Order: sequence, then structure tokens, then C-alpha cells
Amino acid sequence: MNRTLMLAALLMGLTAVARAQDVQGIELCMRETNMDRRSGCLQSNIGYLQSVIAKNAAEARQKLTAATGEIGALKGEVAALKAALAAIQARVEKLEAAAKPAANPVPKPADKPAPPPAK
Repeated sequence: MNRTLMLAALLMGLTAVARAQDVQGIELCMRETNMDRRSGCLQSNIGYLQSVIAKNAAEARQKLTAATGEIGALKGEVAALKAALAAIQARVEKLEAAAKPAANPVPKPADKPAPPPAK
């Protein structure tokens, strides 16, 4: 029961904070009684929001361009590493092929028979 009350109090506190939060740079236009001033206030808010959207879009484009360049560089590195790995693999296979005959030498026949044991 105590947990339920604490959770309810926390949720009520969060909703109160969320309602009281203002958007930075936006004016409250409903206080204006003159319709021309209210329209001007709303136009000002629209202009501000459009400038924020344009700034955020430009930042997103810059980040996307940087990420695209980094992806291209990483793809080049991966291709170079694959080529180096293929060269190393070929050298290993060549060395393994050269080492196989030496590992199993053919025994040479003896030229002379062994002398009989001395008595």
C-alpha cells in the first residue's frame, strides 16, 4: 500500500512539472486582447519555430555528411584488411604446401648390409 501511494505521488508530481514547463523562446499569445497584436505574437512564434527547425535540420545534415564520410573510410579500411588477409592466407597455404613433403621424408635404402656381429 505504501508503495502504491509513493508511486501515485511521484506520478502526480511529474505531471505537474510537465504542465508547468514552457518552450524556451515561445511567447504566450493568449494574454493579448488586441487581435493584431495576438496575430503578430503568433507569427513571431511561427518564425522562431521555423528557425529552430532549420537549424536542427542543418545540424542533422552535417552529422549525416560526417557519418557518410566515416562509413566510406571504414569500408575502404575493411577492403584493405580483406586484401591483406587474402595475401596472408595465400602465403600460409604456400608454406603449408612446401612443408608437407619435408615432413614425410622417403627412407633411403642402405648401400651395404650391416656387418655380422663379431664373436
